[in-house]
Amino acid sequence: MSEVAIGLTGLGFLMFLIALRVPIGISLIGVSFVGLWSLMGPQVAWGALGVIPYQFSANWILSSIPMFLFLGFISYHTHLTRGMFNAARVWMSAVPGGLAIAAIFGSAGFAAVSGSSLACSAAMGRIAIPEMIKHKYHPELATGTVAVAGTIGALIPPSIILILYGVIAQVSIAKLFLGGISAGLLTAIGYVIVVFVRVKLNPALAPERDEQVSFADKVLALKDTWPIFLVMIGIFGGLFGGIFTPTEAGAVGAFLACLVALVSGELTFDRFMKAARETIMTTASLLVIAIGASLLTRFLALSGAGDYLSAGIMSLATSPTLLLVGIILVYLVMGMFLEPIGAMLLTLPIILPVVDSAGWSLLWFGIVLTKLLEIGMITPPIGMNVFVIKGVVGDLVKTSAIFRGVLWFIVMDLIVVAILSAFPALVLKLPELLN
Repeated sequence: MSEVAIGLTGLGFLMFLIALRVPIGISLIGVSFVGLWSLMGPQVAWGALGVIPYQFSANWILSSIPMFLFLGFISYHTHLTRGMFNAARVWMSAVPGGLAIAAIFGSAGFAAVSGSSLACSAAMGRIAIPEMIKHKYHPELATGTVAVAGTIGALIPPSIILILYGVIAQVSIAKLFLGGISAGLLTAIGYVIVVFVRVKLNPALAPERDEQVSFADKVLALKDTWPIFLVMIGIFGGLFGGIFTPTEAGAVGAFLACLVALVSGELTFDRFMKAARETIMTTASLLVIAIGASLLTRFLALSGAGDYLSAGIMSLATSPTLLLVGIILVYLVMGMFLEPIGAMLLTLPIILPVVDSAGWSLLWFGIVLTKLLEIGMITPPIGMNVFVIKGVVGDLVKTSAIFRGVLWFIVMDLIVVAILSAFPALVLKLPELLN
């Protein structure tokens, strides 16, 4: 069997293991190890298993991942984002679908400290959905809005997906963060448009509230947003002002979140330990997958299968547009069955050479890729954000109803992907200013 054939066989077996629901990290490591053994012998396979995990995990930039995760978990468990939703609710009181729009803005605010769409959906779901149900919003609109709003968490910095992508693709994390801001804001605006249009067409989805709110009340509501804004200013002011690096920004943000929660009386020892445990478990699972992807990259490089597949993909596309459409379709389908980070790390060894050969900006592609991966978080049958919301609402709303609620937003997501693809400057303009 030729070396390329061994590489392709390994990829086929990897897909088989994932289909059997074997954890993706274990599948990646196992297939890569056996593949390297077949190619180069046991000594090289054991050597790679001993060296590559250390080489990857010892990357200093990766230390920002547990810090940003801890920042998000602390913010979640100490309710630092509750004031963001309440302020948005008051300011949107006169707007059709105001509570749903407030949930979108609240999610965008939480995204700026969490870096995780799952955490974003869980936090906003517990705050916003009961409020919407209380005001007789249609359950599909209420749950669907919060499920999709959570996906903003992977676009607006800090983003765990963007950090991992930056490490693997060797793209500036700070520039990826800046590129993610415009994509995240465009997504939020798109979701607001969906809610507004749907409620205008069918007012029964979100009955008007009999709530008289004065301008003074609106100004007063802003005082509860100081915890989240203080953390955001500390992170982004220092990061983009050149005071500290993206790696240090995570630690600064986590420290500020703890300090703010302590001052506001929300930080207890139990909540602190809960956040720490969840941070450790999430970081460990992410690193196992990432290490497996690094081993797979080495296996595909040595076998030549990576170059073979990349060249095959390039030959099938008769134009850059067709190539991009093909890549988009691949990730949309993969997102239906795989969690985002696993799907990204599994495919980057093959896709990055294609992107490079096509002459596309790796920075721009990272943002588009993140957007595509987040669409997978709300598409059936394994829309993880949908199941997070299901866990929040329990038997109150059926899973099928939540999926129906997100369909309108998926259409808007595809429009956003088309806009980002047609106008790369929307992503690249802010990062250029950093130069």
